[in-house]
Amino acid sequence: MRNRRLTDFLDRDSGWEEFDGYTTGRLFWDGRAHVDEIVFPSKGFSGLTLRLYEPETAEWTLNWSHSGTGRLDPPVRGRFGPDGTGEFFGDDAYAGRPVRVRFRWSGITADTARWEQAFAPAGTQAWVTNWVMDFSRA
Repeated sequence: MRNRRLTDFLDRDSGWEEFDGYTTGRLFWDGRAHVDEIVFPSKGFSGLTLRLYEPETAEWTLNWSHSGTGRLDPPVRGRFGPDGTGEFFGDDAYAGRPVRVRFRWSGITADTARWEQAFAPAGTQAWVTNWVMDFSRA
């Protein structure tokens, strides 16, 4: 996986860093649950994502944990549209400031996918896309 990430998640002009990573995952519950580990060798950390489908709302929750903190971040919630693009929203904090979080999945094929993260200061729609991962099957 190829990563592009802003050095400051709320500052478009902070500059992008690029680095590689890899992920392994596993499906559970007939595809209604998924766990993956994402490893960033050059960064010295990894992440864990737990995705759960809720049949009563027809939504997914995406739950992220970072090896540096060992805690589960607040989830984002959403669904995939007819075109296969998924949008997921939640509330969190960045650098002590409340933010709205958006994850977007797109370009999903058998061998590729794109994930984008964006933050907006709470109460605004001033989205800053701050991390993009381009996945390809090895």
